[in-house]
Amino acid sequence: MAGTYPPLSPFGTGLKARCPRCGRGKLFDGYLRVAETCDVCGLTLAHEDAGDGPAVFIILIYGFVMAALAAWVELSYEPPFWVHGVIFGPLIIVGSILLLRPFKGVLIALQYKHRVAGFENEPPA
Repeated sequence: MAGTYPPLSPFGTGLKARCPRCGRGKLFDGYLRVAETCDVCGLTLAHEDAGDGPAVFIILIYGFVMAALAAWVELSYEPPFWVHGVIFGPLIIVGSILLLRPFKGVLIALQYKHRVAGFENEPPA
């Protein structure tokens, strides 16, 4: 049955939070909790292990962007430090929370594509 599913882009399915095998079922059962199985194709997702990968990528990528932006604001406008807190505090917190789900979805889809982290027994598409 898995052979009837076309190969899908891990980035497309991950960013849309869809099943990495069929691309139609929901990947998450909540904001960050992964569904036990895909409600469309039945792919078992409970064993996935994204771990801290999404958080690390967000810290490294988004953190670098925010630090560069804060440095630019400081060098260009020299605002008081409380202005940095008012501007960048919410940007960092809200941005990190919003990025966690897509990054986790892409990481799970990449694990499925490369048959690692519990997806070893899945036949190739």
